[in-house]
Amino acid sequence: MPHSFGYRARTRDMFSRDFRKAGIINLTTYLKSVKVGDLVDIRANSAVQKGMPHKFYHGRTGTVFNVSRRAVGVEVNKLVRGKVLRKRINVRIEHVHPSKCRQDFLDRVKAVDALKRQAKSEGRRVPQADIKRLPRQPAAGKIVKAKSPAGLPVVLYPKPFDEWL
Repeated sequence: MPHSFGYRARTRDMFSRDFRKAGIINLTTYLKSVKVGDLVDIRANSAVQKGMPHKFYHGRTGTVFNVSRRAVGVEVNKLVRGKVLRKRINVRIEHVHPSKCRQDFLDRVKAVDALKRQAKSEGRRVPQADIKRLPRQPAAGKIVKAKSPAGLPVVLYPKPFDEWL
């Protein structure tokens, strides 16, 4: 059976609402403030068909370049034939969420600034090892103690087949 190549083809799971999240949209969706230059995640809300982005942009992160009454203009990178193009799309506010992609970086900047301030007040410098990020280290070793009275692990064996008969 031939499949279709329509605008919303193969979006059955992508545009479906989450379990127990269907129905009327919360008013906080419309009350959030978005400014030019903000990073936003594009997640299509299928309860609102107007101003819905194309399925390619669902899940992408972009920068706001324009704000209007009901919609925002978002600039997104798209790879087309080996070139990265900056696409500008207009999306309604229901399909846009503030991005948390920079939150870890901003938290780290605050922590490093606090370290530097504390070190400056003490008259010393912060070592580079405290400023730089480290990859996640292996978990620390553990000693496992057996709970048997002899202190040895209990070995379990399968029952012989003849007892089953």
